[in-house]
Amino acid sequence: QVQLVESGGGLVQAGGSLRLSCAASGSIFSINTMGWYRQAPGKQRDLVAVITSNNSTNYADSVKGRFTISRDNAKKTVYLQMNSLKPEDTAVYYCNADVISTLWYRRDYWGQGTQVTVSS
Repeated sequence: QVQLVESGGGLVQAGGSLRLSCAASGSIFSINTMGWYRQAPGKQRDLVAVITSNNSTNYADSVKGRFTISRDNAKKTVYLQMNSLKPEDTAVYYCNADVISTLWYRRDYWGQGTQVTVSS
């Protein structure tokens, strides 16, 4: 079993910052790509940012220059630093990890989501 637990969401004014964290635990041999996705009410879940095991990153155009994804492999944790937040960033943010378990199977896992609300 593998669990992803997110933290760091909340309510912030436009222009403010938040830092999300997502810690993986359980029967993990290794973690490949980790990422953050978001889903606003009535919309599909979209990619925000991803980071590979060798720290290559990719961002949605809407967050480039404002958000930074990073990871700590020893802690099995991925972070999302969000600066210059805008009301349109309001969504539930989900963590995702491509995990190889100690039983040698590979699977995608999702966190439970954390709400980010940006007021204007």
